[in-house]
Amino acid sequence: MRQGKHLIYCNLWLRLVGQGASLKCNQSLRVKESFVEYASIEREIHIDASPEVVFEVVSRPEHIREWWEAGSDVEPRAGATGELVWADGDNPRAHVTPVTVVVAEPPRLFSFRWTYSAGETPVDGNSMLVTFDLEPAGDGTRLRLTETGFRERGWESAVLRQRYEENVNGWATFVPRIAEYAASLAAAR
Repeated sequence: MRQGKHLIYCNLWLRLVGQGASLKCNQSLRVKESFVEYASIEREIHIDASPEVVFEVVSRPEHIREWWEAGSDVEPRAGATGELVWADGDNPRAHVTPVTVVVAEPPRLFSFRWTYSAGETPVDGNSMLVTFDLEPAGDGTRLRLTETGFRERGWESAVLRQRYEENVNGWATFVPRIAEYAASLAAAR
């Protein structure tokens, strides 16, 4: 039975062959069709700045703090490690997340893994992969952001949905900030 964006399976019968027994299940199992969407977040935006400027903005610590409000010590080179640090009130290190740069190909591609436990090596299954793909577009740049790795974390569905939605909301805020900051940086040069 279909109901909105959910598939509902209910009143299922299970007959144990050879046992002569039946089991009736009156519980409903909901499978959200958009579960597949929990696989990745994708955003695309046009930025009035060159790919070179946008690459700097998404990859250099001095620029990351301007649009993401996070301190960073990660250099834009493949294999570089460090952390993103968010302050909260009197605690300058309220939230610290390890980061590893996966790809740094100026001015076209920058990706990193984050949100893995400190002391672990980031790999599929224990981290998210964020990719900024930059492409010249007219007088500016088309930025495509993709974040993957949600389902691979093995979170139960409520946690998966919460983390996914938090990141969706975060990128909805921060991608436009990238565009604004990069455009202002380009205009100032």
